[in-house]
Amino acid sequence: MKENLKRSSVYGIGLVIIAVIIMLSNVSEKIDKNNSQETELYSASVFSSEENSFDFKTISMKDGEVAHDFQIENTGTEPITIKKIYTSCMCTNAFIIDGDGNTYGGFGMPGHSGSGTANIQINAGDNAIVRAVFDPNAHGPSGVGLAARSIYVETNSSRLPKLELSFRAMVTR
Repeated sequence: MKENLKRSSVYGIGLVIIAVIIMLSNVSEKIDKNNSQETELYSASVFSSEENSFDFKTISMKDGEVAHDFQIENTGTEPITIKKIYTSCMCTNAFIIDGDGNTYGGFGMPGHSGSGTANIQINAGDNAIVRAVFDPNAHGPSGVGLAARSIYVETNSSRLPKLELSFRAMVTR
């Protein structure tokens, strides 16, 4: 009887050891899969822009919206995905125009217009346009004076994940 108990204990310990080994190998596989998926999610490429800021100079409320195009280029060897685009103020909308002429947007201030989610892929060596559209009337009569706004472009670039493009304008009535 004692021998049967010892044998059962040995078998039980052996089964526990085998179960632990199987669990550890499954965890290791999941970690490896997550790490490989994570590296696939990021790009080593970056966007470059010769112009990161623009000055509209003096603009009048009575003339309405003004727009400016920022040219961006994927200067790397891998595609870049624009994940989100948003603006610093509800008076500004942003649009992306890809190399094929497809227009995406308008993207606005978080919580005010649209989700900001873009998921637009720009291939290596390709250009895109970020169009900034500013409405000087959005703040009403109290909106006169200097206005400085930004557009944020969030990407999957591991080197430069967020690109900020800005503009300013002196708003008059």
